[in-house]
Amino acid sequence: MGINFKNSQNNDRYRLSIQAYCRPFKQPLHTHHGVWRDRQGIWIQLRRIDEEESNDRGWGEISPLPGFGSENVTEALQFCQSFGDQITEEQIRSIPDHFPACQFGFESALIDLHNWEVPPNLTHVCGLLPTGKAALDLQLPIWNQGYQTLKWKIAVAEISQELNDFQDLLSMLPDGIKLRLDANGGLTETQAHQWLQACADRPVEFLEQPLGISEFEAMLALSQEYPTPLALDESIATWQQFLNCYHAGWPGVMVVKPAILGFPSRLIEFCQAYRVEMVLSSVFETAIARKMLLRLAATLNLQRALGLGTDRWFED
Repeated sequence: MGINFKNSQNNDRYRLSIQAYCRPFKQPLHTHHGVWRDRQGIWIQLRRIDEEESNDRGWGEISPLPGFGSENVTEALQFCQSFGDQITEEQIRSIPDHFPACQFGFESALIDLHNWEVPPNLTHVCGLLPTGKAALDLQLPIWNQGYQTLKWKIAVAEISQELNDFQDLLSMLPDGIKLRLDANGGLTETQAHQWLQACADRPVEFLEQPLGISEFEAMLALSQEYPTPLALDESIATWQQFLNCYHAGWPGVMVVKPAILGFPSRLIEFCQAYRVEMVLSSVFETAIARKMLLRLAATLNLQRALGLGTDRWFED
């Protein structure tokens, strides 16, 4: 299923409605960056002014992640409010790059308005385990939800403890299930070597962002030294970072967060021109943005499990 970008004109005007939301996690999410207690964002709705009697609506979502280089929710809300209750296609296309979550949200609403096909409910999704020893609880629902790929956050506790927990986790894994280890840039180079040695010949799909974003060359060297693939995440959080790392010759996986990367059409055009080993990843957005992510996955025909297994972290 492709995405239709052709049904609107730059001078088209749309009625704009916005609604801020706050969605608490069932339990705090612990990563190397700290503790995350709720997801705040903005839902936007567009409808054509010359067709206001129609029931057609386009929905989009703005899900900022300022720690990854996007605008914050307050900045995004002020930006949305600056348009009042109307916006044009030209204004949407002119959203500046320092509002990447707004670029994604507004273009998603345009795409939703002009694409009536329901995106496929792709089942090849990666589930997110709790951090640390909590992942070892076999009573967790995640163990019975049919995931073939699971992500586990590391670089949160002492490395000796995490390596022990890792061995216990591996012993629990049913046959055929793979792990993604996500360090969120929190390892030292010595610790990255330790993890990659521990991953050798184990069912680990890749080690994600072992080092900080300033250590690209070191990660490039690591990727050539061990058989376990490396993936970039924080290093490619913005569009310019994504371009820089790709053109610098990154050989591994690129974990892309479309909701903070900017216009979806720009990502599609790039992937149609270049071969990218990509995983689409969630920023804990709601079903509105997830719909756009599923459209992207179908359009790009991605083969790896989508990083969208985040629903169980919320009450609603």
